Amino acid sequence: MLDTTQLSHQKGQPLLNVPAVITALAVTMLAIQLVRDHLDPETGVDILALFAFIPARFDPSVLAAGVLPGGWGADVWTFVTYAFLHGGWTHVGLNLLWLLAFGSPVARRFGPVRFLLFFAVTAAAGAGLHLLTHEGEVVPMIGASASVSGCMAAAIRFMFASERYVAWGPEMFGQSVNYPAEPLMAVMRDRRVIAFVAVWFLINLGVGLASPGQLVDGSIAWEAHIGGFLVGLLLFPLFDPVGRFPGQGPYARQRG
Repeated sequence: MLDTTQLSHQKGQPLLNVPAVITALAVTMLAIQLVRDHLDPETGVDILALFAFIPARFDPSVLAAGVLPGGWGADVWTFVTYAFLHGGWTHVGLNLLWLLAFGSPVARRFGPVRFLLFFAVTAAAGAGLHLLTHEGEVVPMIGASASVSGCMAAAIRFMFASERYVAWGPEMFGQSVNYPAEPLMAVMRDRRVIAFVAVWFLINLGVGLASPGQLVDGSIAWEAHIGGFLVGLLLFPLFDPVGRFPGQGPYARQRG
């Protein structure tokens, strides 16, 4: 039975209210882009070499030559730090728009700590698949698209969850952050989800065939998108704090 006190509490959660963690990520990425715009070209290249994801970093011959800075530390942190660098204002702006749309409901459901971990894991997954498909490539990969793709995948895991508990309406999707998600196999039988996933994969594969490779000149790292999406879809339960029953979500009313 629907808990009306919980529903009242949920109605107090504005649908378009941006979670603080999303705002913090956006401010950080915009600030980084602003600083990079005012750097001299040589320093800009140094920043990419230290923080972008470069598959050649893991090539034994490159490691032996000591061409790339950062040592073993950069071997680890670049799996995530590349997501905070972008190729220009259009690049960062588009990623932030998608992060606002799909990252906000995921952040409201996960909470800030889980969301940041999820952001990092999906970024690393995107870098990992990019590494497997671009072994030895010296061109750096940058951008938050893999994590954004992970947020898209996470969102479809619960975006229709509230249909079982509340009537269809404009607030239904906003309330879905509080309700238990269906198992993956059940979600993937939903025609709306199937259509979304099919279109998403077709767009990414089409882009990949049209402009293969990931460059800092605007090409799209479609393999990284797929890596982030698949990991976001499959590992969603590991980050999801919502219980199996209504009233167990992160915004559920606490009872004495």
